[in-house]
Order: sequence, then structure tokens, then C-alpha cells
Amino acid sequence: MKAEKDKVVAVAYTLKVDDGESGQELFETVSEESPFYFLFGHQNVLPKFEEALAGKEVGETFSVFIDFENGYGDYDDSKKVIIPKANFKEEGKKNRDLLKVGSVIPMQDDKGNQMRGEITKVDYLGVHMDFNPPLAGYDLYFEGKVMAIREAEQVEIEHGHVHGPDGHHHH
Repeated sequence: MKAEKDKVVAVAYTLKVDDGESGQELFETVSEESPFYFLFGHQNVLPKFEEALAGKEVGETFSVFIDFENGYGDYDDSKKVIIPKANFKEEGKKNRDLLKVGSVIPMQDDKGNQMRGEITKVDYLGVHMDFNPPLAGYDLYFEGKVMAIREAEQVEIEHGHVHGPDGHHHH
């Protein structure tokens, strides 16, 4: 069976990132014991990542370089915002646990799109948040191996993503 549209593909991989300065560093490792499952052909992963896997069979390895323009885009300074602390109060009391540097908080923009913002600083101006994806501006190097391939179930195809115990949702 080959990796192609409407198949569920499990991959183990390492992701290294290159920020152009300090060279490559390891960003993420997905082990062969607990691979990442995704539904092929449904925009669940970067298109270039899928291209590298297309037609592969179980046991085959892959490596792919994705520059930032085909990855998560360039770093966008306009996605750094300062939000008044008052916006974080819940039922009148300050939510101190929430307002920690490094906390990632899901929020919605004015169009209702889900965004995730990381708190980079809290000061008298408010809560400084960065809504850039963690990998914005980085070139990505994936190396990995196809661990499993199965037919997708109808409901998975309808919903556009993997269900069940092997369906880790990386959105």
C-alpha cells in the first residue's frame, strides 16, 4: 500500500530547524513507538511534507527540506500584540496562573479564527502576545520513515482528519 490521498499514514521523524544563524537544531522527534498519524491529501500537514511522502510504502524513509515560505511563512511583526490585562480577568479576579511568560493561549480573532498566542512578556502596558506560529521564519528539515499505512474510514474522509486512538490532533 502506498501513501496517497485518503490513506491514513503513520510516520516517525525528526524535525530540525535552521534559523540561518546558529545552524540546525532539533525541534521535534516523533518516535517509531508512537508515530504521528495523519489523513493524506486533506491539508493536515504541510503540502511539501506530503509531496515527499507520496507513493512511499511502509518501511521507506524520506527526507525533505522545506524553506520557510513553503513552511509556516515568514515571521510577521504585526502578529505581536499587547492585550490589556483586564481582558484576562475571569469573574472579576485576575487569572494569575494564565499570565505566565511562555503560556500559550488559544484565542479568536475578530473573524472567529482560532489563533494561538504565546505570552512573551507581562508589564505595565499589558500582556505581550506573539501569534506567529512557533516555526514562522524557520527553514525545516524533516527526516523520517513510514511506519504504517491503512485505508481511511469513510467518517475520517468526511471529517478530513484521523479518528480513534491513533488520531493525535496536531492542529
